[in-house]
Amino acid sequence: MTELVSAGIEPLFRLLSRYMPLTAEDRAALTMLEVGPICTKEARADLAREGENPSVIRLLVSGWACRYKDLPDGRRQIVAFFLPGDFCDLSVYILSELDHSIGALTPVRYFELLPHQFQQVIDERPHLLRALLWHEMVASGIQREWLLSIGQRTPVERLSHLFVELYSRLKAVGQAQDHCFDFPITQHNLAEANGLSLVHVNRTLQEMRRMELIELADRQLRILDLEKLKRIAMFNNNYLHFNRE
Repeated sequence: MTELVSAGIEPLFRLLSRYMPLTAEDRAALTMLEVGPICTKEARADLAREGENPSVIRLLVSGWACRYKDLPDGRRQIVAFFLPGDFCDLSVYILSELDHSIGALTPVRYFELLPHQFQQVIDERPHLLRALLWHEMVASGIQREWLLSIGQRTPVERLSHLFVELYSRLKAVGQAQDHCFDFPITQHNLAEANGLSLVHVNRTLQEMRRMELIELADRQLRILDLEKLKRIAMFNNNYLHFNRE
């Protein structure tokens, strides 16, 4: 399903600006990505499936999506969360077959860009290529932290780290403030992303409430003590590379 829009790259511009200074000319070049219709998907629908031949680059405008892998028996591991301003698959069009799936966790809106449209932006503003590569390096850094969490962090440490990370990423694109942000995903999604059972996630969230670390209600998460949450998670934001030149 598609509908015409005239805006949508503001989250991307804010995000790339956190990596390096961008000019008005850079913003103008990024608006070239606002071409054609915008696509929409409902929650739990797939944007792309493992095994498909990828031909487009997806830029998320609103909502939350994820990258995931399935096992034949139906078990699923979420390996990345996509937030507004994120490319779901910046370089995937060079592949002949997708080795993962991309699914909507909430209703989402996104642009589907043809490779030549993306290349046109880079050709016009080569300066943007460095910011976009930085964006991809951050995505790789997030993957390493998730692997470290699943391999070494306790459940409380895992969720603490994830919540600080999500807060930092959402704040970078203007969608979090006062230690509070919309949290539309389910405990089941948290379980799939953190290698925990649903029961274990529920118990861990209750423990974090008792520790007065978070409030989670009405699909909003409020961090009550950010510094304490960072200490528990042993959080080092160097992998996000915000405000670095």
